Amino acid sequence: MDTTLYIRNMVCNRCIMVVEQQMDKWKLPVSHIALGEVTTTAPISDKQLDTIRKDLEALGFGLIDDKRQQTVERVKTAIIKLIYQKDLIQKINLSMWLEEELNEDYAHLSAWFSELESTTIEKFFIAQKIERVKELLRYEELTLSQIADQMHYSSVAYLSNQFKKVTGISPSQYKQSTENTRTPLDAVKSYK
Repeated sequence: MDTTLYIRNMVCNRCIMVVEQQMDKWKLPVSHIALGEVTTTAPISDKQLDTIRKDLEALGFGLIDDKRQQTVERVKTAIIKLIYQKDLIQKINLSMWLEEELNEDYAHLSAWFSELESTTIEKFFIAQKIERVKELLRYEELTLSQIADQMHYSSVAYLSNQFKKVTGISPSQYKQSTENTRTPLDAVKSYK
C-alpha cells in the first residue's frame, strides 16, 4: 500500500535530495518524490511517523496532515515550479493553469489559500516572481531588460513598478545595496 507524505518547505531540488536521503535513513522505499511530497511503497507505523515528523522539523521541513493545508502547499509548490520554468510562465492565465495542474477548482484553491495563508494566490505569485527577479539581479549576468523579458513582464517599467511596490525600493537600488539578501522561498508570503 502506497503512503504519500506531504511535506512543507520543500522548495528546490536540494530539498528533494535531503528528503530522499532521509527516506533512505528511515529505510522507506521511494516510489515518487517531488516538491512537497514523497510516496513510499512501505506502510508507516505511528511510531515511524513521529520519528519522521521530528527529523523533518529538525531539517526545517514539516509534515502536513490537513487536506486543505496539503492543497495550499501544492499550490505554492506549483507556483514555485512555474516561476523557474521560463517557457511556462509566459502569458498564462494563472487560475486556469492551477486548475489544470492540480486538477482542482480554482474557487476552492483560492478560498483555502486565502484562509490559510492570509493572502491571495495572485499576491503570492507576484512575491515569488519578485524573489526570482532579486536572484537574477544578484547574479549580475542579465540586464534589467533581459530579466523583464525572461520573467515575461510587458516592460521594464512594469517590472520596476511591481518590484518597488513589493520591496519598497527600485531594482537598481536593490542591485546597488550591500544588503540585497533574498528571502528563502519557503519564507516568502506576499506583499501588502
